[in-house]
Amino acid sequence: MQADDTLPRDGQSILELAARSMFDLFANASEGMLLVDREARVVWINDQYRRFLPALGFERESDFVGQPVAEVVHNTQMHQVLRTGKPILIDLLTNRAGTFVVSRIPLRDPSGEVIGALGIVLFDHPETTLQPLITKFARLQRDLDDARRELASQRRHKHTLASFVGGSAAAVEVKRQARRAALSSSPVLLLGETGTGKELLAHAIHAASARSSGPLVSVNIAAVPDTLLEAEFFGVAPGAFTGADRKGRDGKFKLADGGTLFLDEIGDMPQSLQPKLLRALQEGEIEQLGSNKVVAFDARVIAATSRDLASLVREGKFREDLYYRLNVLPIRVPPLRERRADIAALIEVLAEDMALRSGTPPPDVSADAIALLSAQTWRGNTRELRNVLEQAAMRADSHHIGVDELRQVLGESGVEQIEPAVAASTAESPSLPVAGDALRPLADQVAQVERRAIDAAMAATRGNKVAAARLLGISRAKLYERLEEMSKYQTYV
Repeated sequence: MQADDTLPRDGQSILELAARSMFDLFANASEGMLLVDREARVVWINDQYRRFLPALGFERESDFVGQPVAEVVHNTQMHQVLRTGKPILIDLLTNRAGTFVVSRIPLRDPSGEVIGALGIVLFDHPETTLQPLITKFARLQRDLDDARRELASQRRHKHTLASFVGGSAAAVEVKRQARRAALSSSPVLLLGETGTGKELLAHAIHAASARSSGPLVSVNIAAVPDTLLEAEFFGVAPGAFTGADRKGRDGKFKLADGGTLFLDEIGDMPQSLQPKLLRALQEGEIEQLGSNKVVAFDARVIAATSRDLASLVREGKFREDLYYRLNVLPIRVPPLRERRADIAALIEVLAEDMALRSGTPPPDVSADAIALLSAQTWRGNTRELRNVLEQAAMRADSHHIGVDELRQVLGESGVEQIEPAVAASTAESPSLPVAGDALRPLADQVAQVERRAIDAAMAATRGNKVAAARLLGISRAKLYERLEEMSKYQTYV
């Protein structure tokens, strides 16, 4: 191919020619061009741009050119290009003249200094010229919004304090203590029988705390073999032992960083691991298995147990210093038999949850059936109550659960049934004097009922006079006065 002698041979000349060619191309093919100097004043517009002037509020070109660009073109970003020296290749600009797809390019002198900027209107009707791209963007935006909603629903807290069903004095007191615990960052120790709702309260305390946006990490100590607990708690360093993950593995303490660590069944903690747990709680530091590197963490600890930790301490099975470290904010979760007034509401909530899981209408529990259920001692508490309801629902021929189905389930459990008439004389609902006692003086009968109410409150709060007075709805001074009168019968320590 014969060389064209008319082509410039100097590289700079070629670059200048290319720049002029590109400029001419944009000037002719674009919907408009605008040039500003280093002070961001408009110094030139092309013929296509002039047609926007009336919509921008200018009759003559001389009224537009020479003005600061920010005063004549609203929402312009030319100042940013001049300040940073970086182009904005694709952007949407909306002002009185309409909506435009624009590019903004800095202009430099031979030394590289920014001396102005060029604005190019690529399309003046993006709603039509860019409709395929706009449609695709809208679809992607909808997918993103759907993903965000799904993520938000997954992050929604599993339980809140409202999930702890009940309006009895005992339930109200537990929720009051849980709210106070949520305001603190100190360790919480949840005490109570199995099935009373300790895990639910742990979730609720986390949800109400300042750490609610952080993770809640749970460990059931009784469910993890002793040999694996250390790795479960503190993690494993890369290559710590044969077969270990090359990348290592974070432990629960590190996973809970910035949130809450829930240690369920803390009473089952092996004695060999208790010193390391104590050190982690005191120092806020852990060492991965197979590593001597200290890693800091920031997690609030909530522990729970169905065992008597104080007795385990006395027996030498649980470290005393660890017990005191955990027992900063103790909350006793009362068994179901101490809040019988809540059983009817619990039955309703459990029935609705059963229906939600099975996709069937909630079972209708008769009044007699509720009275029978309210009379039982419930060794397994709410968990046992749910099991009995589920069994009765499976045996019933319809969505109605009556006394007959419940008697059958309770009888097969091997637990002696308690009739509603007998349950009426329990601690939470002290019995009134029977007919023979009604012949005694009224003052004696009132005193008897008062003693039983105080006995029940002191038993429910384990001798805590402040909590007992709150349960009874009297002042602490009044309770002390009554206790002093009763001292010849019983002493409270």
